[in-house]
Amino acid sequence: MQIKIKIFIATFACFTIFFYGFRCIDKNNDETIKIANSEWMAENLNVNTFRNGDPIPEAKTDEEWIKAGQEGVPAFCYYENKAENGDKYGKLYNWYAVTDPRGLAPEGWHVSSDAEWRETTDFLGGEDAAGTKMKSNSGWLDDGNGTNESNFSGLPSGCRDLNGKFSRIGKIGFWWTSTQYDSTLAWYRCIDKVPWYVYRTNYYKRNGLSVRCIRD
Repeated sequence: MQIKIKIFIATFACFTIFFYGFRCIDKNNDETIKIANSEWMAENLNVNTFRNGDPIPEAKTDEEWIKAGQEGVPAFCYYENKAENGDKYGKLYNWYAVTDPRGLAPEGWHVSSDAEWRETTDFLGGEDAAGTKMKSNSGWLDDGNGTNESNFSGLPSGCRDLNGKFSRIGKIGFWWTSTQYDSTLAWYRCIDKVPWYVYRTNYYKRNGLSVRCIRD
């Protein structure tokens, strides 16, 4: 059960930030932003149970990560298996966790779809312009910080590949969509340190990426 207490609303130009108190089955984000027609969580997802309370398996070793991907079962991890990275960047999930019928997103939320990402980037001026507006204004290496005009606060959380290797923290942010490309691939978005585009492409479902949710 989720109890929401609206505390404060502040409007800046086209973007509205909502602050809530949340009590959920897990640690969750307590701040949201409005971009176009979508109300996004302002941070990456950081839950370790499904909506119904079932635990999401944590893959702490390369072998556990590889096995989960090969079997097509949900798994999460922290970047480099360090829990402190979850506090800043959220968890990395394989796509099987993203679309598990028990629900990765908390009650009243869903994992952002390919179409919702497209609507958001179009509203921010297209993929070529949206990246710098969605990037946080700190935390990126090599002068890669953005303006964060959208308040999306995208961080370079890196990824975990299908063989368990971690890479790109500080340099690239990756976010799954809930939209499948084919039986082995799904759509995702990434923002690189330079250039500041939002890239739309597909990735193996066995990889571990960040997740952002949108209110139903």
